[in-house]
Formats: sequence, structure tokens, C-alpha cells
Amino acid sequence: LMLYILTLWGGHIIYSTVMYIKKLLFTIALSSLLSFSAHCDGTSSNTRLGVWITVFSQENILFSTDQVDDLIKTCVSCGIDDIYLQVYRADKAYYNSSITDSSPYNNIVSNAGTDTVSYLIKKAKLKGISVHAWMNLLSIAQNENTNIVKTLGKTVLTVDQHGRTALKTKDDPLDKYYIREDQLFLEPGNKKVREYLSNIACEIIKTYPDLSGMHLDYIRYPSVVPFIPGSRFTSHGISYGYGKDNLEMFKKHSGIDIVSDKYSRTSFMAWDKWRRNNVTSLVRSISEKVKGINPDIKVSCTIVPSMERTYLTTFQDWTSWLDNGYADYIVAMDYTDDVRLFGFYANSVIAQTDPQKIQIGMGAYLLEDKPEVMYEQLALLAAMPASGIVIFSYDDIADNEVLQKFLTKNFK
Repeated sequence: LMLYILTLWGGHIIYSTVMYIKKLLFTIALSSLLSFSAHCDGTSSNTRLGVWITVFSQENILFSTDQVDDLIKTCVSCGIDDIYLQVYRADKAYYNSSITDSSPYNNIVSNAGTDTVSYLIKKAKLKGISVHAWMNLLSIAQNENTNIVKTLGKTVLTVDQHGRTALKTKDDPLDKYYIREDQLFLEPGNKKVREYLSNIACEIIKTYPDLSGMHLDYIRYPSVVPFIPGSRFTSHGISYGYGKDNLEMFKKHSGIDIVSDKYSRTSFMAWDKWRRNNVTSLVRSISEKVKGINPDIKVSCTIVPSMERTYLTTFQDWTSWLDNGYADYIVAMDYTDDVRLFGFYANSVIAQTDPQKIQIGMGAYLLEDKPEVMYEQLALLAAMPASGIVIFSYDDIADNEVLQKFLTKNFK
């Protein structure tokens, strides 16, 4: 009988302990959510809310002033502070360019009867919303007939150690083992590429002097799955930057023939550093030139959120961009529907530098049928000191009344 009583008593203690822990965890979660509301309404933080607007948006934002008006209305209602408006993609201009193909801009004006980019910037400014010109830089998508390629030749494209671009080709046996991005990328080590893209950025700033920022996307080497941690492992994976001109410039600079010389950790590290410096040179060039035109312009850059991949695979030495003032802040593209992974990535990025120079990008397009995951990710961000949240993309807000109400409640 005593044993039975002790067993019941012990079970009661275990049950009570488990229930206490559950209640504690629930309280912590509830506190986090309540903190999130306070965090977003401006009472405890200046966290900014931003949204990316693509040129292929289903909302056709730039094709009528009415669509722009609806956008601004939604942004005001949801408490959106920053609009990242795509104006340059695949070496095509969605503004009046004298440098590259501006047929998309001409199509917009033909439909809207006006320059809706200018109209949007003015309307947003009246509501206190900042507009950032979003540029896809080194990726030219699958556009093999871009102005830059026709003008400067195919040597402007980066290739892997097998001489292939990141564009998939038919019946390539290696594609059975690797997933390439299936896009063409420009070589950042090419000085003419850096000059061309810097001129595009300057043209945009001069065309729209009321812009608040310049947002640099695809400012990296191509990624591949599975990825390798540095060029030491090119015998087992794919890496880029192996165009003839880039290899020759590296050899002239370092005395190293990275393709033919014997294995050396020192040589491989120098080659990886060279490619990181290539990307950094492009960031620096654009930043210095646009700030020379408008010192108040904010330069932001998107990055891959994995610290290892961004440093050893895509060669984005983004902490140096912040340290040297080339970028005012970065946006980590933390796109996942795995809440724990989302938190790991966000925390690892924030830990590297001043959190006020960090914003976290959320992939709402992945969470259309998982609203609870989005809210949980937002709650996680509430406990982090990042300066902003950017949602990809506006289409996922425009078509989601529940999300709009949530943002209105927590951000407005």
C-alpha cells in the first residue's frame, strides 16, 4: 500500500512538474507575442517594416497610377516604412535609361501614361514612406542577349572551373549531381562590369533624386547545391570566377596559377580572398559613386543568411562592407518555413555586428498556407535587436487580408 501511495505521489510530482513547465513555456511564448506587439507599435523600438515589389508582380504596380495609389494605401494601413522597388533586372531598365534596354519602361509609360516610378516616389514621400531602388546586379537571369553582353562580349560572364556558366544546359552529366541557379551571372572581377553597373546605379539616382536608398541584390557569385566551403574542395563541387580574364588578373596580382599549381591551402585562401574582394569592389564602387551624387542616400545589400556559405561560396564579405561604410545596412534573406532554422540564421547574422545595421528578410511566399509559421517567425524577431523586417513580397500582402490585419495591428 505504501509503495502504491509513493508511486501515485511520485507520478503526481512528475505530472505537476510537466504541467508547470508547459505553463511556463506558454507564458514565455505569450510574453514574446505581447512583446512583439509592443516592439512593433513603436513603444519600445524603432523596428522598420519593409516590402519588396518585383517587376513581375501580379499586382502590376507600375502599370497604372491607380495601382500605385492602392499600394500606398496598403502600406500606410500596414505600417510599412520602406518600399524596395525593383527598377533594374536582367540588364533591363524599368526607368528611362540611356545606358541599357529601357523597353520595359516604355511599356509602362504606354500603359500608365506617365512615369509611375516617379509618381510612386512622390506619393510615398507624402506619407513618410521611403522608396529604395532595387537592383539585380550580377544576375542577368536567362537573358543571353543583354546589352552588357552584346557590348562587352561573353567574357563578362563568370564561369565555373569546368568553363560553364550557372545556366543549365541540355544533357550536362554534372547536372545529375549538382543544382545550379540556372541564371547567367556577370563576373565581378571584370572592371568593365563594375563600371557598367555603377553607371546604371548613378543613372537611377540622377533620374529620381527623391529616392531614399539604393538596394543592391544579387551582389555575389552564383550559388550551387551542394555547396563547397572554399576552393580547396573544387575536386568535389562547383565554384565560380574561373573565367580566363579573372584567372589571369589573379595570377598577375599574386603570382599563383590556381588551376595548374600544386595543392596549397595558402594559394586557395588567396584565391577565395580575391573573389571576395571582387564583390566588395563592386559594392564600394556603387556606394562611393551614388553617395557622391547624394550623400544622404542609404545603400543596402541583400545577403545569403548562412555565415559559411556567404563567406566561402557566394563570397559576400558583408561585415567588411558595413565596417568600411560601403553599405549602411544589410538584409539577410532568411527564407524558410522551418522556424528553428529561421531563428538560427537570424541570430547568427545579428551576432556579427551592430544589430542596427541588420534587417531580416522573410519569405512570405513560402508561408501562404502556414500563417502560424509567419507569426511565429515574427514573434522570434521580436526578441531580437535587428533594426528591421522586410517581407518578400508585396503580392503576398496584397492578397492576404489576414496578414494585412495582423500588420496593421502590430506595426501601424
